[in-house]
Amino acid sequence: MHKVMKLSLVGCLLLGLAGCAGKTTVTRVDTDTVQDLSGNWNDTDSRLVSSRLVNDMLSRKWLTKYQVKHGKNPVVIVGEVRNLSHEHINIRTFIADMERELINSGEVEFVASKTERSEIRDERADQAENASMDTRNVSGEETGADFMLKGQINTIFDAAEDTQVKYYQIDLTLISLKDNRKVWLGQKKIKKVLEKSSFR
Repeated sequence: MHKVMKLSLVGCLLLGLAGCAGKTTVTRVDTDTVQDLSGNWNDTDSRLVSSRLVNDMLSRKWLTKYQVKHGKNPVVIVGEVRNLSHEHINIRTFIADMERELINSGEVEFVASKTERSEIRDERADQAENASMDTRNVSGEETGADFMLKGQINTIFDAAEDTQVKYYQIDLTLISLKDNRKVWLGQKKIKKVLEKSSFR
């Protein structure tokens, strides 16, 4: 009997220690808080780069020229933004940050991406068969884009002894869909210096 109780106590003690060792503490912080843990591309980089590049794009002459000539805001679509860096970067988050900045500016109109359009067209086809005449949306009424925004993210790494430097270069190009003219070129650079204690 004593032996069984001792074994039970030892088992409970081991389970308790295992539970303590795996304990995780979670602290909620404001989403605007800058927390650069690894030195890799993060949410702060995505937000700041998209904001600065979009602000630069909307402050250039191509926009006022278009608005004066056509009497309306241009329609923009985001094309491919390529990750040519040495690390994984969530391009969709970066594109979403740019789309939000562009739409909220009130200076441009925005249309759905190629993937989104495909889903919407499927829905229209379904409506054509199943929705009533006064509620269905017909094909052939889409708004065409005037400009496409494309870009890429590149990195350069350099290291010596206990120090590593990460250099990011983000290049964006706004292209006229009518005649393939490049009407705006934007570039943002980020340089991060990592000491040995922060390496992962």
